[in-house]
Amino acid sequence: MKPAKIKTAAAAALFAAGMGLVSASDSQAKGTGCGGASWYALTSKTASGERMNAARLTAAHRSLKFGTKVQVTNKRNGKSVVVRINDRGPFIRGRVIDLSKAAASQIGMIRSGTASICYQVVNS
Repeated sequence: MKPAKIKTAAAAALFAAGMGLVSASDSQAKGTGCGGASWYALTSKTASGERMNAARLTAAHRSLKFGTKVQVTNKRNGKSVVVRINDRGPFIRGRVIDLSKAAASQIGMIRSGTASICYQVVNS
């Protein structure tokens, strides 16, 4: 990421925090939680420095360590997938995780774009 982009991303994160859009609950600190999920398929670099690959089972989370593996379950259909955290986000109220397109496909949320999910850390 170029220095200008880092400053822009940091400013956006600080702005979101100031607006009350970013908060970590006790359950998030323990590695479990429920909320909204969305998916993305960009080709830019992730916050961890690796290139985003929509075909891999990865995800963005606000606070879990990079490399943490998380089981994500779609509450509507019970389908689950294990993803590796490699990015930061989402920064939209009510959403707790952003999934890669491949991960979203495995739990049946491509068409809807979002889903109500629960997640649990399986290793860190």
